[in-house]
Amino acid sequence: MAAGSSRGYGPSATLCVAVTALSAALLAPGLTQPHGLSRRPLELKIDQALLLVHNGLINENLTVSWLSDYCYQCLYQDLIFVPTSNTLGKPSIVNVAVDSQHPITLQLNGTLEGRELHRIHYHFGEFGNYSLVVKSFHNSTKISCDIIINESPVNSHLPILYAFLIYMGILSILTLGHVFVIIDPIKNWFYKKLNPVDTDHLINSERGSPARADSASSNVPATAWTVSQRRLRSLDTFRGFALIIMVFVNYGGGKYWFFKHQSWNGLTLADLVFPWFVFIMGTSISLSLSSMLRQGCSKWKALGKAFWRSFLLFLMGIIIINPNYCLGPLSWSNLRIPGVLQRLGFTYLVVAVLELLFAKAVAENNTLETPYSALWDILLCWPQWVFVLMLEATWLCLTFLLNVPGCPKGYLGPGGIGDFGKYPNCTGGAAGYIDHLLLGEKHIYQHPSANVLYQTSVAYDPEGILGTINSIFMAFLGLQAGKIFFFYKDQHKQIMIRFFIWSVVMGAISAILTKCSKDEGFIPVNKNLWSISYVTTLSCFAFMLLLLIYYLVDVKRWWSGAPFFYPGMNSILVYIGHEVFENYFPFKWKMKDNQSHAEHLAQNLLATSIWVIISYLLYRKRIFWKI
Repeated sequence: MAAGSSRGYGPSATLCVAVTALSAALLAPGLTQPHGLSRRPLELKIDQALLLVHNGLINENLTVSWLSDYCYQCLYQDLIFVPTSNTLGKPSIVNVAVDSQHPITLQLNGTLEGRELHRIHYHFGEFGNYSLVVKSFHNSTKISCDIIINESPVNSHLPILYAFLIYMGILSILTLGHVFVIIDPIKNWFYKKLNPVDTDHLINSERGSPARADSASSNVPATAWTVSQRRLRSLDTFRGFALIIMVFVNYGGGKYWFFKHQSWNGLTLADLVFPWFVFIMGTSISLSLSSMLRQGCSKWKALGKAFWRSFLLFLMGIIIINPNYCLGPLSWSNLRIPGVLQRLGFTYLVVAVLELLFAKAVAENNTLETPYSALWDILLCWPQWVFVLMLEATWLCLTFLLNVPGCPKGYLGPGGIGDFGKYPNCTGGAAGYIDHLLLGEKHIYQHPSANVLYQTSVAYDPEGILGTINSIFMAFLGLQAGKIFFFYKDQHKQIMIRFFIWSVVMGAISAILTKCSKDEGFIPVNKNLWSISYVTTLSCFAFMLLLLIYYLVDVKRWWSGAPFFYPGMNSILVYIGHEVFENYFPFKWKMKDNQSHAEHLAQNLLATSIWVIISYLLYRKRIFWKI
């Protein structure tokens, strides 16, 4: 999209038409009604297939167990018992639903001697109908085990392709519209009609971006904090990009497993966005505090604002986001204390206080006069770095040295059936133990992402106390990005080179910590634990993504940042709004087929698109909710 598209006209009308087209396309009968399943004897759910087990063994019952490839070092789980046939020459048949998300291994055991008969590895397709035929050879102890496809599975990814094509069509229409309005008479009419100058002046009044110093007529001395009159649109675009993905995955992500949080180690799309939001919050802290101090605000007043904002974030998380009022009034007995906004609030407070305590005013172009100019943005922040590294040392000591009853030291596993069932109640190791000890089991998250695949039975909170240390580190890395913007103002090449270097360094640290492995590293990438490798990996991605957006939006101005720029300008409103109105129309409605990826995807994309439209309209009305 061209750089000026957000200024001349708005996409709201086009999006309103497009969301209707999206709904119609994704709810087409071919996508919502899996073929051949009206006759299925067993009601299947999303990410399941039907398996008919044929036991043709002579005088021997059969037990079938299963194990998912994504369940690391897990015990086999009983799937189905198939008795021997009472009719000679005719096998007994029992049907069962099997998981189709990931490849699984089926283990077949006979009951005569309890011996393992066979193992078969297979990836079942969603809503497919399969037969597992087990039979023995005459006059032989050998058995055959074959999987036959009775009815082909559906292509559950097809709705994603349709949605992608529809949104690409929207992008094409908006791009053509921009080409149309750059014609001088039409452009002048639009600019005069919509008058974006006042809006730009309003949004630049806070959280400024560094570039040039004020003119000589300014009352601010030359050695004071300096910021640009033009806001960095790339920051709001980055924030809005993370926020929109967060809204989409929170609404369900079409019920696709890769749009949900990873069960334990590893990453999915849903695991990327919260750290990115924390990262860009750190960048905004650097720039917003410099803007406040430049305008003559004292450090004590800025500190008071930081405490107030953190308190409001924590309070909104406790009262608005966490409780489920459908289950009754707010009750302290089972109120979840940690949460997304609570972590954001505490992280914001710590990083802002660090910045206010140790930050120093810097003269413009001071980096050019020092022998260590290449490291100036780091050297000037050495007290903050010392503090943050001490926090990381604390995390490492607590994680690997704390004695957790019934668990080995340094345990980072999910518990449950993981690690061959040795530590079923050790979910999260020290992180889980600290939350249970300080907050109590009823005040932390009751449905962690590990409870389905790993069959955990204890509560665990992914926004718990210990992981907050690493979220502070993530925000501080974002603050470092803000320092780069500030110290190398107007030096686009230098800014992008430093972003690239930071990305490579963080990626190299991640490679060492994880051994480039999902489960076998020293410290695996884990969102539930907010492990240090999770932070370095996501900061690697964040620096690279910010580099790309900065280049496109602020350097070349090939892209205005739309549509992500608009929710990025009203991030708190969009986040709280999407949580509060999640179960209300038009964000949610009763589905015709609740076991359809297409219907869920249409509903979740439409709900997300509505929030983009709302944020755009608020932007045009110059309404920005800040705390």
